[in-house]
Amino acid sequence: MKNIYLFVLLLCMPANIYAQDCMPYAGESLTFSVGWEFINAGRATMHVSTPEQNKYTIQTFARTNKILDIFKKVRDTITSQGICIDNHMQSTNFDLEQHERKYHAVKKTRFDWQHDQVFYTQNNKTDTYKVKAGHLNVMDAFFLVRNQPLEAGQTLSIPVFDSRKTYEVVVHVDKKTKKLHTPWGEYVDCILVEPKLKTAGVFSSKGKMKIWMTNDERHIPIKLVAKIKIGHIVATLVDYKEPK
Repeated sequence: MKNIYLFVLLLCMPANIYAQDCMPYAGESLTFSVGWEFINAGRATMHVSTPEQNKYTIQTFARTNKILDIFKKVRDTITSQGICIDNHMQSTNFDLEQHERKYHAVKKTRFDWQHDQVFYTQNNKTDTYKVKAGHLNVMDAFFLVRNQPLEAGQTLSIPVFDSRKTYEVVVHVDKKTKKLHTPWGEYVDCILVEPKLKTAGVFSSKGKMKIWMTNDERHIPIKLVAKIKIGHIVATLVDYKEPK
């Protein structure tokens, strides 16, 4: 189950927050059950905070269950940080710590937006890239989509830097809606959002992906289905705590 962390994601009501309209999810906590086809693979959790004025942090943890640990133990952590400038998101850090069986890696991305550049570090080697201010990491791009007044048939284009590449993430809002069961016990109307990435990122690995979000201003991700090389990965929201 390589890169299960991607599906947290994958993969979250405004409150009393520092970051204001740019990040109206402070205090939110989401837990997803992640499965491969009909096999329960593990869980992924996501927490949002605003530790300082106009700054936000999104932390994601993914782990396989005891059965999958035997074949492919995963303990991955993603930390995304950014700031709000005139109510617009600007990524500042994106750290990925992967512990997948014998494979361990730490990848760090620093957005020096004041000087239009990004520093990417892996295996103690740092490379510098020319990237204009306004580019986001893939996690922040996901939250930017959530915070938009999404409409059926709409297409969004978001500039991102991810895995050494700079490009536009194209996100399509489908005209389809469906009723899905929520952790709080209700069936709610959900819209279908389909992002298209050119890299393996938070939304998914390369390939087709569908995300169902509540059809309200919160756009809570309820279900996610991603096509991978063998079968599908399905992430379902099983616990949700509102912003505080």
